[in-house]
Amino acid sequence: QLQLVESGGGLVQPGGSLRLSCAASGFAFKDYAIAWFRQAPGKEREGVACISSSGDTTNYARSVKGRFTISRDNVRNTVWLQMSSLKPEDTALYYCAAVREIGLCGLWGQHYPNWGQGTQVTVSS
Repeated sequence: QLQLVESGGGLVQPGGSLRLSCAASGFAFKDYAIAWFRQAPGKEREGVACISSSGDTTNYARSVKGRFTISRDNVRNTVWLQMSSLKPEDTALYYCAAVREIGLCGLWGQHYPNWGQGTQVTVSS
């Protein structure tokens, strides 16, 4: 059974950093592209970052490029989202999602059939 479990969220001051983790189990992780999405109250879901199955390709939303870094370890079946220079507008529930796809990754939510439960990130002083 495919499972994605996010962790690492919390409360952080503006300008601070957090690292989110997405632990995967129950499927051939190395064959799946993984993405992070976020949704703030009253706002649409937004694709934040994605990484291809091999880790060779990454894509970022314009709003986080240069501040967030996505990475993965196909032995530990884990994807991380390192978030730096956090802003109040980064406050949201962050989800990881998976799709069986080799070589590419995208930031459109409809492409991903498998989702975790999310971890809350709050950026506030």
